[in-house]
Amino acid sequence: MESKRQQRIAKIIQKDLAEILQGEIRRAGIRNFIISITKTYVTPDLSLARVYVSIFPSDQADASVEALRANAKLIKHAVAQRVRHQLRKMPELEFYRDDTLDYIERIEQALQDPKDDGNKSSGKS
Repeated sequence: MESKRQQRIAKIIQKDLAEILQGEIRRAGIRNFIISITKTYVTPDLSLARVYVSIFPSDQADASVEALRANAKLIKHAVAQRVRHQLRKMPELEFYRDDTLDYIERIEQALQDPKDDGNKSSGKS
């Protein structure tokens, strides 16, 4: 269970990180690309923040998460500049792909799949 302090720090990091990443995407002129910080967890010793990102289109998600991991130190510095009056020490950032939306989409496709025997047999009657 996360403490109130962990939750507060996670929210601060999540908000500022989302603003930074979305601002960089806009400045780079990238279109048809959405990145969302879905959840941030901070360890009890406040040394590490696990950041879960959802990326659309999902076929670019793995490469994008790898790019975030490769630039984690630069991203950490950018976030630290924004939160320097709120946090004494900025946690290290670890990025993970949040594939919850992909999972939901696969379930919806499975439910609507015309190959489902239940739909075929009811259509033949």
